[in-house]
Amino acid sequence: MPLDFTPLANAVARLDEGLSRYRMDVSDGQIRDGLIQRFEFTYDLAHKMLRRALEQGAANPEEVDRMTFPALIRTGVEQGLVAGEWADWRTFREMRNITSHTYDEAKAVQVVEGIPAFLNEARGLLERLEAQA
Repeated sequence: MPLDFTPLANAVARLDEGLSRYRMDVSDGQIRDGLIQRFEFTYDLAHKMLRRALEQGAANPEEVDRMTFPALIRTGVEQGLVAGEWADWRTFREMRNITSHTYDEAKAVQVVEGIPAFLNEARGLLERLEAQA
């Protein structure tokens, strides 16, 4: 059964929309907070969709299920699904960890600064997943 990438497509679109709104008024903390929340769920979906796509194409899906996050990203790179490198995704993962453990102004700004790069990577991942399907 083919994977349904609609949730990831919707998340990427909402993150893009949130980034556009934030750029109109970077002083609006409520928009920034919403942008960070959109990043969180888009990151989570991108990670899960990559894992599902790799499982679907694997001879041994359980092996993919047991992969560490770095191995998952490296495998995605090897299979042409992930354009970035492990270092990029490690940064995105650190951003995600920041959002789930603590919240302060400096950390929020740090996460927001990384969102454009993540959005480009997530958009590319979605395009490659859809092309492979």
